Amino acid sequence: MTTKFTRTLGRSGIEVSAIGLGCWAVGGPWTFNGSPAGWSGVDDAESLRAIDRAFELGATFFDTAANYGAGHSERLLAQAFKGRRDKVVIATKFGYHVDEAAKAVIFYDEKEDESNVASRLRTDLEASLKRLDTDYIDVYQLHVWGLTIERALEVREVLEDLVRLGKIRAYGWSTDRTDAVKAFSTSPNCSVVQQQLSVLDGNMELLALCEELNLASINRGPLGMGLLTGKFVQDTTFANDDVRHHAEWHPGFKDGKPTRDWLGKLASIREVLTSGGRTLSQGALAWIWALSPRTVPIPGFKTVAHVEENCKAMEFGPLIPDQMIEIDRILGRS
Repeated sequence: MTTKFTRTLGRSGIEVSAIGLGCWAVGGPWTFNGSPAGWSGVDDAESLRAIDRAFELGATFFDTAANYGAGHSERLLAQAFKGRRDKVVIATKFGYHVDEAAKAVIFYDEKEDESNVASRLRTDLEASLKRLDTDYIDVYQLHVWGLTIERALEVREVLEDLVRLGKIRAYGWSTDRTDAVKAFSTSPNCSVVQQQLSVLDGNMELLALCEELNLASINRGPLGMGLLTGKFVQDTTFANDDVRHHAEWHPGFKDGKPTRDWLGKLASIREVLTSGGRTLSQGALAWIWALSPRTVPIPGFKTVAHVEENCKAMEFGPLIPDQMIEIDRILGRS
């Protein structure tokens, strides 16, 4: 069964399924500046079956990055959509040196915020086009979260030229910095922001800016890197080559384990999220859809079962206003 529930990617007018697939996990293990940044327990054959199943269930939007698996995630999407590239919308990201053979990614320069990404952008694009086996990218996103605004504006000029050349259809920035997005988004083909957003975290000021400026809010971490699925407990641990073992930057993890705070908050809103027959994951996605018509959550996946559960959320649709109010009351946000 396919489900028709769509969203528009901001100024670009590109229509996509209301849910996207985040393709970080299927890239498998890799390192970022020497530290594990990928996911363990990934099987390429299962990943391809999962991508195909998601497409069958109505998912048309697939978000990846050159970083993910040091190019491996992009190559998987090329395999999955060979012969039907025009049926899907592919977003990828750029801004780092990718060594496919070593499964390693590093900054172009010593400091993230000083990286001269613009000078390498066209080379980055050609590498992604080759891995994706396509001649255009629908949405090309700056992946360097902390890049200075000055450097980002240099990148933007190149991106505008790439739109004119037909190499990309639209672009955006994966960052949670409101001031940066405000400056970066003044050109016409900037259409999206990728921000961390879930029922337990997120920059609501940035989401409001997306609504004001007609930008889509693509939501990474909508299931809290798996924490909001209800499958983990206080003593859950992750393999050393799994990014969650090292994700101190995420508010739901500490010392390689889920935090008591996040597990407690999830338990407190479980009943609301699972109303109407939803699973916890489906409820978490429904909360994001109800928050704003600009949102497009991109939950990660490793298996067919993951995408079946997540895509089924489209059948339920958004939470209703009373449920949103109740969640805010329980979490002390009202």
